[in-house]
Amino acid sequence: MNHSSQPFGTLSAEQQAQLDAAGAIWTTDINAYRDLVVKTYSPLVLQADNGGIDRERDVHYGDAERQRLDVYSRAAWRNAAEQPRDVLMFFHGGAFIRGNKSANGAIYDNVTYWFAHQSCVAVNVEYRLAHDAPYPGGADDVIAAVRWVQQHIAAFGGNPSRIFLMGHSAGGSHVASALFDPTVNDRLTERDIAGAMLISARLTADVLPDNPNANGVRAYFGEDESLYAVRSPSSHVQSCNVPLLVAVAEHENTHLDRYGQEFFEAAKQPPRTALTRFVALPRHNHTSIVAHFNSGEDTLGPELIAFMRDAHKPTL
Repeated sequence: MNHSSQPFGTLSAEQQAQLDAAGAIWTTDINAYRDLVVKTYSPLVLQADNGGIDRERDVHYGDAERQRLDVYSRAAWRNAAEQPRDVLMFFHGGAFIRGNKSANGAIYDNVTYWFAHQSCVAVNVEYRLAHDAPYPGGADDVIAAVRWVQQHIAAFGGNPSRIFLMGHSAGGSHVASALFDPTVNDRLTERDIAGAMLISARLTADVLPDNPNANGVRAYFGEDESLYAVRSPSSHVQSCNVPLLVAVAEHENTHLDRYGQEFFEAAKQPPRTALTRFVALPRHNHTSIVAHFNSGEDTLGPELIAFMRDAHKPTL
């Protein structure tokens, strides 16, 4: 597979033009354009060479049907003589009301395969949706999955002291709540997590008229809009000092790029001292920002690996 560091660099000229055109009008029909992105990247992802990477599928970290995860690792990493590997846990999106860890056998398996190729032990997590687990159920599932990983990941060659969380869209909201919302039981702290990467995440709850996923927000955060501010991760950004990376696409679902920028700006303020980075990915959209992983295009991934590498360094 040819590799490219340019956005859309492994797509044909026609495919690039299609995604550029979709990005320009992304918010007019996010479902249709999401499907276009998945259709475009899936063939590239499916032809990736994932030889040597083992995947243990559908391990339960809780009693509910959707409380399952997949672990991606190499057999050699399970040898006690091997250095324990950084652990990357990925939480998919889906507007709180849909989505799963493997939409079509390609997306979002591509994310965790890519990190396994970078010598991480990668964990792809599915969680309960809003109708079964409204706020703060998503955060509860993030925490439950992390507790399972802390107890079991060493058997896969992972380092339980170097767990990184990556959440996309609604998954990013759940990751952020698990870290920053002080009302969440057994909330994660910097003692549990080496770093967090919030990718196109919903960090502020709203049901504004131009929010295409307002129904999903209402289903998860509740009918009482007066509670949205206190239930939003953006209201509590100072409550955890975990190293943090926020990434947004050029073509985002309405308001998510602004919410990401605001979250990052708040996270830079004292008393937080942890590493804090912001990445804006040109040309990409809300879906392609994760769909391009393991397609031969390396744009966002190297930024995340650099963040993970630097997260243990003291902040000057």
